[in-house]
Amino acid sequence: MYQDNRNNRSERYEKPISEFSEKVVQIKRVSKKTKGGNQASFTALVVSGDKKNRVGVGLGKAKSVADAIQKAILKARKNMVTIPIVDGTISKEVRLKLKGAIVLIRPGKKGSGLIAGGPVRAVVELAGIKDVVSKIIGSKNKSINVWATVQALNTLAK
Repeated sequence: MYQDNRNNRSERYEKPISEFSEKVVQIKRVSKKTKGGNQASFTALVVSGDKKNRVGVGLGKAKSVADAIQKAILKARKNMVTIPIVDGTISKEVRLKLKGAIVLIRPGKKGSGLIAGGPVRAVVELAGIKDVVSKIIGSKNKSINVWATVQALNTLAK
C-alpha cells in the first residue's frame, strides 16, 4: 500500500520529457558597481536542439546559476533555426565573419564524424549533423563563436 503512494509521488515531480536537448556552453560570473557595493550575477550561454535539424542559442542572466540557465533555455527554444541536413552533413562549405570571429564549416565525408572545436561542436551536435569539419579563426570568445556558427548554418537555409 505504501509503495504505491511513493511511486505516484515520484511520478508527479519528474520533469516532462522534452524533444530538445540542451548543452551549457559557458557560465560567467559578472558584477556591477552600485552605490551599495558590487551586485554579482551570472550569465549562462545555452545551446538547445532536437538533433534532427533545429537548433537555437540563448543567453540568460540572473542572480543564481540555475535561474540563468533556465532563462537561457527558454530563449534558446524561442530562437530556433532550421538547418537543411543532407545525408548527415551540410550541403556546401560556409564561411562567416561575425565581429572578431570567423567560422569555417565544411561538409564531411560519410563516417568522418564531427571535427569541430567546443563552441562549434555544441551547435553542430545538437543540430543533428553527423559529419562535418570546422575551424574557428580569429576570436576565442565562446559566445561570439556560437552565434557565428548558428548564423553560418542559417545561411544554408536561404
